[in-house]
Amino acid sequence: MSLVDGSHGSSRWSPHDLRRSPRAIHRGEPPLLANNPPAPQRRYIHHVEMTKLCPDAKTALSLSGLKSGDTIAVGGFGLGGTPETLLNELASREDGPTDLTVASLTAGVDDFGLGRLFEAGKVKRMISSYVGENKNFEHMFFTGQLEVELVPQLTHMSSQGTIAARLRAAGNGMPAIFTPAGAGTLYSEGGIPLKYNSDGSVAIASPPRQTQMFDGKEYVMEPALRPEVSLVKAFKADTRGNLVFRGTSQNANPDCAVAGKVVLAEAEIIVEAGEIDPDEVHLSGVYVDHLIQARDNEKRIERLRETNAGKVTDISGGRGRIVRRAAKEFKDGRIHIELQAENGLMGLGPYPDPTLNQHSDPDYINAGKETVTAIRGASSFSSSESFSMIRGGHIDLTILGGMQCSASGDLASFFIPGKLLKGMGGAMDLVSSPSTVIVTMEHVAKNGSPKIVKQCSLPLTGKGVVDRIITDMCVFDCDKRALRNGGLTLTEIASGLTIDDVRAATDCPFDVASGGVKLMDDD
Repeated sequence: MSLVDGSHGSSRWSPHDLRRSPRAIHRGEPPLLANNPPAPQRRYIHHVEMTKLCPDAKTALSLSGLKSGDTIAVGGFGLGGTPETLLNELASREDGPTDLTVASLTAGVDDFGLGRLFEAGKVKRMISSYVGENKNFEHMFFTGQLEVELVPQLTHMSSQGTIAARLRAAGNGMPAIFTPAGAGTLYSEGGIPLKYNSDGSVAIASPPRQTQMFDGKEYVMEPALRPEVSLVKAFKADTRGNLVFRGTSQNANPDCAVAGKVVLAEAEIIVEAGEIDPDEVHLSGVYVDHLIQARDNEKRIERLRETNAGKVTDISGGRGRIVRRAAKEFKDGRIHIELQAENGLMGLGPYPDPTLNQHSDPDYINAGKETVTAIRGASSFSSSESFSMIRGGHIDLTILGGMQCSASGDLASFFIPGKLLKGMGGAMDLVSSPSTVIVTMEHVAKNGSPKIVKQCSLPLTGKGVVDRIITDMCVFDCDKRALRNGGLTLTEIASGLTIDDVRAATDCPFDVASGGVKLMDDD
């Protein structure tokens, strides 16, 4: 209903207003006069009270008009911020809608949250950036029971930051966005499997995407993602639908909410209108159609990680060497080192320490779904805001893993066709950003084959994006901009190895630093 406050604070209703969805309140107030200064304290003007509260999830889903074949957007990252109550109700309804297309950052795990939808046979197609921990989901994909879009296609899937931006674009009334993520890869060129046949052959592959050059750089055009219904989870809400999130459980929940034609929200705590200060509201109730009390709040912790008196598990061997060398990338003299978790936390702290009375909190996880703490002065935000920081060049250094790297700085890190399905996660956005990109990985695969090659055989995460490669054997600098005719330069080597050892394990030629090769373990 549309409420207009007249010049004397009276309320006037139009018969047309009674036919509208109670989403928007338009308020006009009289102009301030010179002899009528604003009151120093906040005051609430007269309004007609309304509530968006529904008695239960069944009622809310019925009111949403959700039907078979619709697209739904679901908030959550890993198991954090997952609308458990709404998903459990949707999965358990034998006569409920089927053949759904589901858009979500991750696919969760077996027998929980989104996992229950897959097991109930409700989903035809999944739009997601990362699916790695759901083994049933992976099996369904490779046996042809499920379509999975790992490329941006029409109204479908993209990398983690891009899918959040596409949801946000829909909520902003924008038809499309342009992103550097995935330019020059199968992400834009097409060819990644969307569906397999039962015999393992590819049934549907992604077609090419439209690209455009801006200031000499290639960008991929991504259409806005507009689901029929969005399911979101908040920590706190009021009866008008204003939402407050907590920690990293915010993730894509606000982005899903602004995009949905109809939005169902569940909250752990619900209070009367006016009990949440306007300045504390994270998402306005204008985006929420129906609100329920969250009855299912298991809030599983996917990866419990703790320290004890500041001690962490010792990492030895080749991986330990990689970790120690990567730590040296944080140079002395920088003003301040602050860690960002791409799922929505700036000021990432260590694992919780029970000896300091720090308890594991499912609402505070990192991008690996591990329990973490936040340092003093930290801030939390949505997924779209997180990747705006990254793409906008506000993050200086990116360190991530890989499956293959090429001599020209190409990176493959998310997919082995027919064998392994993890998803891009946020990697495409991370490597396409202006930050320095460092890849950490073992020098050879488990079968002994080289992972540093002339040309990547796996689908690319980014083309010409890697600045440095740190392995258990050595350190390479990548001339990704061909400032020195391209290629790799060996700058450091592990103790006990020779340059010939590195050549034997590397499937591309490389130069050796003119000033000599240092030992990785040297300070």
